[in-house]
Parts: sequence; structure tokens; C-alpha cells
Amino acid sequence: MKRSSGDSKTGNEQPLIFPPQRRKGEGLILFARQSHYTKAMSLTLFVASTNAGKLRDFRTAAESDGIAIEPLPGLKSIEAPEENGVSFAENAAIKALYYSRLAPGKLVLADDSGLEVDGLEGEPGVRSARFASDAGLEALSESESSDERNNRLLIERIKRVPREKRQARYRCVLVAALDGEVVAEASGAVEGEILEQLKGTGGFGYDPLFWLPEFGATMAEIPLEQKHGFSHRGRALRALLGLLPR
Repeated sequence: MKRSSGDSKTGNEQPLIFPPQRRKGEGLILFARQSHYTKAMSLTLFVASTNAGKLRDFRTAAESDGIAIEPLPGLKSIEAPEENGVSFAENAAIKALYYSRLAPGKLVLADDSGLEVDGLEGEPGVRSARFASDAGLEALSESESSDERNNRLLIERIKRVPREKRQARYRCVLVAALDGEVVAEASGAVEGEILEQLKGTGGFGYDPLFWLPEFGATMAEIPLEQKHGFSHRGRALRALLGLLPR
């Protein structure tokens, strides 16, 4: 990876390069990769997201590691970059690099995550947050949230899919960057199935439709603390924390 133009290498810097590692667990495949780092970093991760659900998930997953999770200061006033990547990894890197250049000295964490449904040829995928908007689905009322619209469209689409093709996975890619340079990257995926009816009121996004056969519950029915033991976002974050210097 190229160094940013403002970065100068000194004799005291020792870039570290780690080979890819692949670990498997029940219903989950995890991939973690650390590119390199060249300076001591803070044990506070500044998340490039205003999504309250994501911030809560990250804080819960990081508690046991003693690492603080904070929203990136002034994020709402910063124009967001165009997420034009074709994969979760590309979009996560776009955001992490962009925001880290605007927050010198801060270790910035960005994620891109979503749902992949086999019977829908991987949709909604990288467009998970904009699934209903992309389809032109209008809100039923002013109070209907984007999550509710997305779930309504998914239910409509999944009803046309044979039950044996309703397997799906949540996938999350995390990228940590410092001063315009990637420090670490990790991703995780958890397997499940898509229901035709909402179940549970916890979580957010597609959680009420994401059925976990081994638990006999949807992601929205599982307590937050338990969910982070196996969720795509929790596992990806713990993998990433293990790659950061302490």
C-alpha cells in the first residue's frame, strides 16, 4: 500500500506485515488481515458512523478489551464520501481512509456490512441500507423508518423464493485507519435464514427476519451481550482489536 504524501518514514519505524489468517466457527467464517502500522496509536477507536445501533454494538464488543469506542467528533458536519465500491471491503476502506485524513492523529474505524440472501443472488449486499430506496419503495407513513421499509421489501421478495434457497448471511468488514493509511482490516460472517414474518424487537436492520436455527430465534430475539459472542459485527471487531498494537 502506498504511503500518504505527508508521511515520512524514519529509521525508528518498523512496518509490520502479517499474512492472512482464516478461522472457522459454527456458522461463521472469519478473516482477519493487518497491513502495517508505523506509530503508536491510541486505545480509543473513533467510529465513522452516527448509527446508534452500530455504536452500541461496537461498545459492547470492545468492553472486555478495555478499548473505548467513540463517535468521530463533528461527523455530522462532514460531507460523506461516495461509497462506490463493489464490495464491503472497498466501501469500508473508502470511509476509513477518507475520515482519517480529516481527523489527524485519531484511529478511525469504519465498517461496511449487510445482508446477502442466496435466493436473491446475494442481494441486498452492499446496498443493504438502501435496499428499499433503490427499488423506489415509498414509505407507508411518515413514521415508517428505512429499516421498516427495507424489511417490508425483503419479505415481499423472499416470499417468491423457495424455502430451500432462503439461506443468508450477515457480513461485516471493518477497517481501521490512521492519518490516511490503513492500519488493520477484519471481517466476519454469520449464517442464517430469512423468515417471512418479523420476530423480535431487539437489534436493528434486518435482525427481526434473520433466523438462527442453532438458537431457535432471530437475531432480534437474542440478548445483546449474547449476540456479540457470535455476531458478524462482534467477531469482526474482536478480530480487529487483536491486530492493533497495545
